[in-house]
Amino acid sequence: MKLSRTNALRGELSVPGDKSISHRSVMFGALADGLTEIRGFLNGADCLATISCFSRMGIRIEQKEDAVLVHGNGLRGLAQPQDILDCQNSGTSLRLISGILAAQPFESVLTGDESIRRRPMGRIIDPLTLMGARMESIPGNGCAPLRIHGSRLHGIRYVSPVASAQVKSAILLAGLYAEGETRVTEPYLSRNHTELMLSAFGADVQSEHNTAIIRPAARLKGQKIQVPGDISSAAFFLAAASILPGSEILIHNVGINPTRDGILQICRRMGGDVSLLNERQNAGEPVADLLVRPAPLHGTEIGGAVIPTLIDELPVIAVMACFAEGTTVIRDAAELKVKESNRIASVVQNLSAMGADITETDDGMIIRGGQPLHGAVIESHRDHRIAMAFAIAALAADGETEIPDDGCVAISYPAFFADLQKLFR
Repeated sequence: MKLSRTNALRGELSVPGDKSISHRSVMFGALADGLTEIRGFLNGADCLATISCFSRMGIRIEQKEDAVLVHGNGLRGLAQPQDILDCQNSGTSLRLISGILAAQPFESVLTGDESIRRRPMGRIIDPLTLMGARMESIPGNGCAPLRIHGSRLHGIRYVSPVASAQVKSAILLAGLYAEGETRVTEPYLSRNHTELMLSAFGADVQSEHNTAIIRPAARLKGQKIQVPGDISSAAFFLAAASILPGSEILIHNVGINPTRDGILQICRRMGGDVSLLNERQNAGEPVADLLVRPAPLHGTEIGGAVIPTLIDELPVIAVMACFAEGTTVIRDAAELKVKESNRIASVVQNLSAMGADITETDDGMIIRGGQPLHGAVIESHRDHRIAMAFAIAALAADGETEIPDDGCVAISYPAFFADLQKLFR
């Protein structure tokens, strides 16, 4: 993909369904009794990997034009897969499914692509083992492939060293099957889609500040789910309209869950012009239409409790910071190092190549705004969020920017470049 400077982006669009919610709707529907009907499902590669895994465990899943239908077999209804479960590039699939498989009466193996096989899985192996799970990293390095021997589990009180919805969710899903109560306490509250959706399916889930509590379930009941638009996908258009003069973009039906809305907080803190229209509730999730216009931006500090609410948006926030007056400091974001790529290194490498004044730190980066950007060849490392973030940077840079391996956007937003093209004016 080759992109050049554009004058403005104008128009309306709807971004794909929320990736986190799409994953969970299939997983919980598979464990429920009866039919779960999912509308707005994200047909990205990651979520399709989740469908594939549960299909291999005997769950009938119909992919209709306007809905995904999951015919649940109940909490004890999964069948032993005949093959290795391939989660491809999806860390959510691998970590959450591990929590479920830890309690099943069979042995299974989970793996993924080269990127997934480098990501740390000790963060779920350790707490699940404390619950009585029998699981191992086959290569012995704390990474996938993982072999899981289903066993009887018991509840624990776990203090997680990281604020990670994937870690928390893996433990809570194991807690559905465990004897007694399971508690997970995080340093900061991570996204809470698991707690909200499990409760809607009939599980006994509670939240106390940064602690999620679950008790074993007798059954879950199938639901009708309307997946809101993914704020992580909307973030690219929020950034673009903020930095391109003359722009105006209306993004419909975006989830604004408070554990996910950090991008909105930071846009406003930087002086951005973002309005929430038609605010409403959709199956327990807050939703709004987002209207964004350009505005003079200024630097800010980003760290602490806000980081888990915008961890996936930090690459494009770094792009915005290049066009802000003053310095932006991103800290407490070491989690970026263990995403699809080392996103701290990827962002610094590519923004430096475009002429930005940026410095890498141990847990983030420092961006000194105001330096004009120029085109470059971007190394996406096949990371969808890096590719999309630098597509936005290209629109405000002099010259031509080339993004090889742009097909990686299919992981979360297959139509990203087509939707972007529709907004050119």
